[in-house]
Amino acid sequence: MPIRHCIVHLIDKKPDGTPAVLHARDSELGVSQAMENLLADLNESYNAKQGKAWGFFHEESGAYPFSGWLGQYLEGGQDFTAFSRQAVEHLQKLMEESNLSTGGHVLFAHYQQGMTDYLAIALLHHSEGVTVTDALDVAPAKHLDLGQLHLAARINISEWQNNKQSKQYISFIKGKNGKKVSEYFRDFIGCQEGVDAPSETRTLLKAFSDFVESEDLPEEQAREKTSALVDYASTQAKLGQPMTLEELSGVIDEERPKAFYDHIRNKDYGLSPEIPPDKRTLNQFRRFTGRAEGLSISFESHLLGSKIEYDEARDMLIIRQLPTQLKDQLKRRKD
Repeated sequence: MPIRHCIVHLIDKKPDGTPAVLHARDSELGVSQAMENLLADLNESYNAKQGKAWGFFHEESGAYPFSGWLGQYLEGGQDFTAFSRQAVEHLQKLMEESNLSTGGHVLFAHYQQGMTDYLAIALLHHSEGVTVTDALDVAPAKHLDLGQLHLAARINISEWQNNKQSKQYISFIKGKNGKKVSEYFRDFIGCQEGVDAPSETRTLLKAFSDFVESEDLPEEQAREKTSALVDYASTQAKLGQPMTLEELSGVIDEERPKAFYDHIRNKDYGLSPEIPPDKRTLNQFRRFTGRAEGLSISFESHLLGSKIEYDEARDMLIIRQLPTQLKDQLKRRKD
């Protein structure tokens, strides 16, 4: 993961309406093993976050100047330090307008992954801990707490520059406690949502369930294809990459790599060629489970609508083709 440029600034602000104070670094950070480790850990933590949104830049304006500054930097109009300083001053201003915001260290990192250039921006906070010194004393110590990553964005620079039709080259973490907590950060980037990852993932899974039913597959094959889909989607989520429908189709059926892709196109589900996977939706897809006093039910999702029917009006599950072992137990009980 070659790091092209990286810098950290500090915005000192408490969520009590007091002015934000900027402590800006005047030169880039040198590339080091510590810096590479930090960026790798940041990416891992960011990819693992649920509830990310995907989108694209607003048209550049006085309200949304960030894309213009980024473009100037990429075209050589200003260096990375000047670009980051301009951007962090804008973030400081928006923080002051948001009483809910809390300061922290602002990381800007331009790096390359494979053939793709990215810009990562994250607001980092410290946690208090303890360490054992060389003298074997126990002493307080601060460390960056990447597990508490709440405000961060990642811009796929290559896609932004080369695919003008794309509406998902920016991803950012959405606030847990309502939009107001994070909307100032989204406005700082100048991003509008273009792809609803949970909705797109749900549509993809619906298309897959329809495909399995239309193929009238044996249960074992259906289970294998379900696992292949979820494993592929989970891997892409871990890498921070979108699912590609053509690639997914080949993963699901190596002998007929176009079968699922053609099913999607023929039925016109309205899916984008690339879909950002939503981990929460994927985790719910593998199985339906429920527990109550004396009762435990669990079944794979693709069985719903075929072997299992849900009657919402009567609050009933109808199960067809019961497992042989269960039927034998029920018969013995009846006898």
